[in-house]
Amino acid sequence: MLLIKDKVLGGERPLFETHGARLENIVITDGESAIKHCSDLEVVGCKFYGRYPLWHVDRCEVSDCYFAPEARSAIWYTNGLKMRNCTIDGPKYFREMHDVELENVVINDADETFWNVDGLRLKDVTLRGGTYPFMYSLDIKVDNLDSDSKYVFQYCKNVVVKNSRIVTKDSFWECENVTLINCDVDGEYLAWHSKNVRMVDCRLAGEQLLCYVDNLVIENCTFDSACDRVFEYSTVNADIRGHIENIKNPTSGHIIADSIGSIILDDNIRQPADCIIETRNRQ
Repeated sequence: MLLIKDKVLGGERPLFETHGARLENIVITDGESAIKHCSDLEVVGCKFYGRYPLWHVDRCEVSDCYFAPEARSAIWYTNGLKMRNCTIDGPKYFREMHDVELENVVINDADETFWNVDGLRLKDVTLRGGTYPFMYSLDIKVDNLDSDSKYVFQYCKNVVVKNSRIVTKDSFWECENVTLINCDVDGEYLAWHSKNVRMVDCRLAGEQLLCYVDNLVIENCTFDSACDRVFEYSTVNADIRGHIENIKNPTSGHIIADSIGSIILDDNIRQPADCIIETRNRQ
């Protein structure tokens, strides 16, 4: 394997069409597209300041690297990527890709990140700020995500999220096949217009959660006291632990909780309008 080490590179495409190389302690200063149309790279201990540094790369391992705010839109059309122990301060990363793995990565400007990624694996990842991460992505598995970005996971399919903390709004909209396990999700309008959503051992907060959902399953979850108008126009089977303050017009299914503050079933309910709602019979 070719070793390229301890260099400062700038300008346009300084490493264009580099294949089978280890890049170690490289600083990319200015210009654009420093690493483009490359393959089989190890990128270790590097710093990136120029724009679009990793485009059209196949099979790339990136570790212990830093991406500055100027290195925006840095990793697109790059397939078979593994990234570990990195910090990213720029927006619009990871677009139009497949087979992407991140571990112990902090993204401090997560604006429009992870768009149209097919096959995404995240472990111990932090997202800060920005809007619409994960838009239109498929086959996503996440363990220990800490995110305060807005509008996360929209138009996604086949998503599993475990052991995560998500503070957001309008999350998991128009998704299909979503499972959340042992997660804290705080944000209004959770999972509207989605299909096949399952939540297990989760703690949920926000207004008008889980409305317009087709085939919603809630197992051993809790709801914050401020949650209201939950399950409107959803088909739902829910086992709720503790109290839920307000349920409104579920379409069908079965909801059981330890206690319920109020239930709204009005003329706007949709057919078949046969949801069974009850409190748990405790001795």
